[in-house]
Amino acid sequence: MEPHERDGFADMLEHAPIVAMVIDSEGKVVRANAAARRFFDIDVQLPASLIEVTVESRLFEIVRNGELPAVANLVHHRRTVEVHIVPGPEPWLRIMFLVDITDVRRLATVRQEFVANLVHELKTPITSLRLTAESLLTDPPVKERHRFADRIVREADFISKIIDNLRQLGEIEMGSPKVERSTFALDELVRDSVHRLGIERPVELTVPQDLAITTDRAKLVQALDNLLDNAAKFSPAGTAIDVDAKVADGQVVISVRDRGPGISPEHWSRVFERFYKVDRARTREAGGFGLGLAITKHLIQVLGGTIWTEAARDGGQVFRISLPREVLTGA
Repeated sequence: MEPHERDGFADMLEHAPIVAMVIDSEGKVVRANAAARRFFDIDVQLPASLIEVTVESRLFEIVRNGELPAVANLVHHRRTVEVHIVPGPEPWLRIMFLVDITDVRRLATVRQEFVANLVHELKTPITSLRLTAESLLTDPPVKERHRFADRIVREADFISKIIDNLRQLGEIEMGSPKVERSTFALDELVRDSVHRLGIERPVELTVPQDLAITTDRAKLVQALDNLLDNAAKFSPAGTAIDVDAKVADGQVVISVRDRGPGISPEHWSRVFERFYKVDRARTREAGGFGLGLAITKHLIQVLGGTIWTEAARDGGQVFRISLPREVLTGA
């Protein structure tokens, strides 16, 4: 390769948008482009061994064994990359390209889990519908027919609710839902939700009467309803649910606390995934079907806020919503 060609090639490699390293016949890295230096935080003098440069023995094994193309799980960088090696500008040089596929793999896993969870959630009601329909074909007594018909209606409603929630999630994720702004007292909204849901347990409210917020009332109502319903389902009978609100750092923070068994910290981030359940042994009636918190998270994000969960100080679990006092998103 002519000198001017080498310069052009080196410049092109340096600014390539993917990780690229030039490796010699001894397996040493003689050049690393900008993307590689950022990815591996390279601070050693080149040339240097591939392991010294990347701190990843798996890449060395791929080069040594000629496993190409290959996928490598980078232990120290906690990323998954696709590895390609092509001839370099000189006969004794090779170029290793790394394509970060971590997010692609994660999304593929999420899709697989979503399909598996959806099948799991629909299998029970569909099986129940079939068995109930078969029972009706035997021409049972009138009393039994009414019981079977009631069962069919309940299972159909359950499936319909799953579909409605999935449709709403899809609409939120696909675009920017319209935000209908209005100003209202938060105390009144919380009391209305508690009354409408008919929660059969004490609800302790600590919400300042003069605390007003400007946001989409309907979306906040749905998010709060989901949290209250969740707290009621996972609290022992007769125990109280605590709802409080305050202003902190210019944000309105709403907390809903139950007195249930709590959630282990490893589940805290995942409870907002669709169909995710901490305890899959709970019945559908007791535990729902794992879409409420996913919807709540997306609704709060639409309103410019955040939601998280943590252990309550004296036992149980608390879910917190942080919202701007005045939502900035217009219609």
